[in-house]
Amino acid sequence: MERKNAWTMYDETQTEAVEALCKDYCLFLDRGKTERECIKQTVEMAEKAGYVNLDTVIREKKPLKAGDKVYRTCMGKSAVLFHIGSGDIEDGFNILGAHIDSPRIDLKQNPLYEDTELAYFDTHYYGGIKKYQWVTLPLAIHGVVAKKDGSIVDITIGEKEEDPVFCITDLLIHLAQKQMDKKGKEVIEGEDLNLLIGNKPLAKSELKKEEKEAVKANILKLLKEKYNIEEEDFLSAELEIVPAGKARDCGLDSSMVMAYGQDDRVCAYTSLVSMLESRTGKRTACCLLVDKEEIGSVGATGMQSKFFENSAAELLSAMGVFSEITLRRALANSRMLSSDVSAAYDPIYASAFEKKNASYFAKGLVFNKFTGSRGKSGSNDANAEYIALVRDIMDSAHVPFQTAELGKVDLGGGGTIAYILSLYGMQVIDCGVAVMNMHAPWEVTSKADIYAAKLGYDAFLARG
Repeated sequence: MERKNAWTMYDETQTEAVEALCKDYCLFLDRGKTERECIKQTVEMAEKAGYVNLDTVIREKKPLKAGDKVYRTCMGKSAVLFHIGSGDIEDGFNILGAHIDSPRIDLKQNPLYEDTELAYFDTHYYGGIKKYQWVTLPLAIHGVVAKKDGSIVDITIGEKEEDPVFCITDLLIHLAQKQMDKKGKEVIEGEDLNLLIGNKPLAKSELKKEEKEAVKANILKLLKEKYNIEEEDFLSAELEIVPAGKARDCGLDSSMVMAYGQDDRVCAYTSLVSMLESRTGKRTACCLLVDKEEIGSVGATGMQSKFFENSAAELLSAMGVFSEITLRRALANSRMLSSDVSAAYDPIYASAFEKKNASYFAKGLVFNKFTGSRGKSGSNDANAEYIALVRDIMDSAHVPFQTAELGKVDLGGGGTIAYILSLYGMQVIDCGVAVMNMHAPWEVTSKADIYAAKLGYDAFLARG
């Protein structure tokens, strides 16, 4: 089934809208390289759009009604937004759900050490990465340090022009004969992904007689002076290593975006913008932005937690309609787009794809009936009836879209949050933007597809 290039379907006004949306999207990426930073922006944008904190509503015992807009966060790493519709809440929600965590490298709890007068941070990678892609790049540190007195120290180093950057070193080609014979997954070992952070020792006048690690001591001095943190404070820190630098236009025609973290912030951002711009409809609209998808959606801030279910229950309670059966009916009757990215066809690696069932740049929003691996293991396999409804929604709104699988049958594999929401009995399908270089430090997307995602999410939320 032939799909038109989306660029050919956009008129001049829409093309201008593509550029405007992607400009704001890039700013969101620059300010949101961690899940905490994404949620901070989400709250700012939501409150500007008239959303109120659901916890404030609960505390002040304010009743909610059709047209009201509320949000709630979980530990600063996940969020849910509701825009209450005019119809019966038991008819269900229209849900857009995306994840805001991305593959990265985390500092260990006891990270700082010195070796041959070089200071390093010891690390542990997060999510599925090709480890060799992370060496010799300029890297930045983002995150927080929680101190015992309850204060939180925000840290971002490596993004401003005047900031230093960091790197993970690699072996020079002249000495790498044995390394080059290794399999790709073994070229760089996980325990070797250590961040080079210093080489200058503490001044002699400041050295203690028993001090043997003067470079480490100097690093600790700098941390104390700038951030007022001690080495013990790393025990309660969440510090993430990400590529340093801004999102950029890609290509001579500036038709693409190259940036870190587009899986899955490209879907998170477009879902959020659609949610904030949505009008009061018959069905209650919902946007879910969650953490931990890249490591199995676990933990209190992952989709497997009760955060969404508890928040839905609190919403119904504030509306004065809560009962266990009402909650169950509302969730079971909901419809969801699990907004997650798909693998864009790359002709250089054509052997990994089945061309008739691959996603392509500039062919629009991608629907994956199932993900999983090999024999659909671990997938949410969407019902034909629901796909027919989604097709009608997209065609009625003139949204460019395509369908795809994640690579060849015996090669493909991957998961999303779709299967977790489907456990409530609701209709769910994976739906997102095609990404090239997925899970690499710098990923690429098509601006035409980013705009198509926004159009598709608009149409989905508006359907009664």
